[in-house]
Amino acid sequence: MNDQVAELFQYHRAQDVFFMLMLVAFLMMFIRRYEWGVALATLLVFATVFPLYILAYTTFFDAEINIELLIGAVFAAITLVIAIGVFLGHISTIAFLVVGVLFVPSYMFIEWFLFTALDGVLDAGGSILVHMFAAYWGWGVILGLRNKAVNDEPANTSVHSVSFVWLASMLLMVLWPSFVTALLPPEDVISGMANTYLAMVASVLVTYVILWALKRTIDPLVFTYAILAGGVAIGASVDLATPLQSWIIGLVGGGISTLSFLFLDGWLRKKTGVWDTMGVHNLHGVPGIIGGLAPIVLGLAGGAQAIAVVGTLVIGLVLGFIVGLILKVMPKPTKMLDDAEAFPAVEMRATDPA
Repeated sequence: MNDQVAELFQYHRAQDVFFMLMLVAFLMMFIRRYEWGVALATLLVFATVFPLYILAYTTFFDAEINIELLIGAVFAAITLVIAIGVFLGHISTIAFLVVGVLFVPSYMFIEWFLFTALDGVLDAGGSILVHMFAAYWGWGVILGLRNKAVNDEPANTSVHSVSFVWLASMLLMVLWPSFVTALLPPEDVISGMANTYLAMVASVLVTYVILWALKRTIDPLVFTYAILAGGVAIGASVDLATPLQSWIIGLVGGGISTLSFLFLDGWLRKKTGVWDTMGVHNLHGVPGIIGGLAPIVLGLAGGAQAIAVVGTLVIGLVLGFIVGLILKVMPKPTKMLDDAEAFPAVEMRATDPA
């Protein structure tokens, strides 16, 4: 495959990743009166991070505009879109522009740490760089911000709002191989696709079994989130694991994610006093750790991989905490977990017969 054809092949995977970024917004629209606000926050951070990442690399590091730089930029943007799920509703809409500006140097630092400061880190599909960093940077923000008032806000759902999550989850599952293979050479893409789907269907099965065994019912939000954990966990070894290993990674990732939603989520909220609005830690943080450690368990990586996992957790929390302290002095949102914070006319929605 010549270079031009290979780049075009990579272009199509990049387009899928852009689509996934928008779908993540729909994945977070489960709160009945907080849908437009989620979409707006997603677009604002995308419109901030994507150009700043490209401008930073082209201006200060003499990078050329090519498909890999564009993929790097959309990876940075989707990482922040995931991260804001931790504190959606905790800050005013205008503050998301500040978040986007402050996130870019944080993300560029973690890129440097993982792939320049350390040698031999395996993370082709972003278990560590995207998912772990998003979760722990986001958690650092809420620990620094500490807007406990949002804990008292209702987070009611409806069939309509939860249906958004179902649709987004199922479409994300279809597109996920493009995300984890976006930077792989063409010859590794098909095996990566197979490994990704094997991990994700394993998550579907284990999530259903655990929910049925423990609850005798299926929580639609836990199910639609946790079935994606296999895709999170397979990222670091997507190009290296065997099909059986990939299925097992998905099984473990999905199982741990489900148990985190059921038990760890409430415990963390009680102990810290802050609320991870969208359960990002359960879907991206914990399965990201599983994925980051998987190459060590499989005998594919050594000490650098362990340092990468621990370092990303610590760096994410510290850098996020600093941003949270900055956000703490900004004006508080007039309404929390409500579209009316950014769209006052939305108050008419409940009574509008249309």
